[in-house]
Amino acid sequence: MIPLNEIQQALQTEKLDGWLLYDFRGSNVIARRIVKLGDKITTRRWFYFIPSKGEPVRLVHAIEKETLDHLPGSRIIFRSWQDLHRVLSETLQGTNTIAMEYSSENDIPYISMVDSGTIELVKKTVPNVLSSGDLVQLFEARWDEDQTRSHFEAVKRVDEVKDDGFRFVSDQIRAGKAITEYDVQQYMWELFERKNLTADHPAIVAVNANASNPHYSPERHHSALIKEGDLVLIDIWGKLKQPEAIYGDITWMAFVGKEVPAAHREIFDIVKGAQQNAFRFIVENYQQGKTTYGWEADEAARAYIAERGYGDYYLHRTGHNIGQEVHGNGAHLDNLETRDMRKLIPQTGFSIEPGIYLREFGVRSEIDVFIGNQGPVITSPEQKEILRLL
Repeated sequence: MIPLNEIQQALQTEKLDGWLLYDFRGSNVIARRIVKLGDKITTRRWFYFIPSKGEPVRLVHAIEKETLDHLPGSRIIFRSWQDLHRVLSETLQGTNTIAMEYSSENDIPYISMVDSGTIELVKKTVPNVLSSGDLVQLFEARWDEDQTRSHFEAVKRVDEVKDDGFRFVSDQIRAGKAITEYDVQQYMWELFERKNLTADHPAIVAVNANASNPHYSPERHHSALIKEGDLVLIDIWGKLKQPEAIYGDITWMAFVGKEVPAAHREIFDIVKGAQQNAFRFIVENYQQGKTTYGWEADEAARAYIAERGYGDYYLHRTGHNIGQEVHGNGAHLDNLETRDMRKLIPQTGFSIEPGIYLREFGVRSEIDVFIGNQGPVITSPEQKEILRLL
């Protein structure tokens, strides 16, 4: 059952007249999660309107009239498109401001699940349609106790696989055997089964210049050899094989040698400093009772790197929400790719992963953070310096 009372209280707090959830053939995964449709197949449009006060309304097609029967509220069945336009207008009559999975100017594309035509249709009756971004966080992105435990366990296991991956590199190099990025990726991917982990994609394993491509992924026939003197990046994520489990996501750096070159150390120290600066900013705001917005946390890391002359080599946002997908539906730490005006709220988690990507090599460091009852805490092991593999 959806937490109707909590949703209506949140709508009143945000001074919204209601929340209109809409989906067509799985186009709005967020709405489907909010109404707990699971894997149920739907082929016709449906709407679920939750007013700030009063009884919700289910709008469903005659062919799939039972789609939302598990939800509270009255049911209105439509058959033709003319029926739909009429009953939708009647349902929304008298409202002035509602929320939908929409983002003005597509500032936050992760939340923009409703097509512009549907927004136009709704605006024939409702003057103001605002983003449901912060509502989604409250009712989809927060972790419950079981999910929180699953995250901590996932981080632990993913970190163990990362350690095994670096150990595999070290052992193969010491034995004089050829080893590629793809070999290491597949070695760790096989370990996922033993650790009862799953993920949407195998880890990123990248050496030297390949590590300067943030989304590089080795392939069987496109993969670099790993040799002594190389800098190696492993970005690895996974979650437990259980319902509603939460991901863990980390990135570590290692050098295939005995002494890490000064250039590598310098860039790593700047990246690490930016990461710590962002985390400190979030913690201090929490301690002072201030709200932190996703874009602000990004700026805390980005300014640190820019002040040291590497701003043009920082190519992506500082972090992403973590949920049942590795890139979840809560606030991201981003003022580069998007303007994320969403709040960082309690019971949500996110990564902090700044990077500097030079022509010769790239460096990224990633930790996971959870805002619990005692404030923001780092949930993953922290890398203090580049590992030495020989």
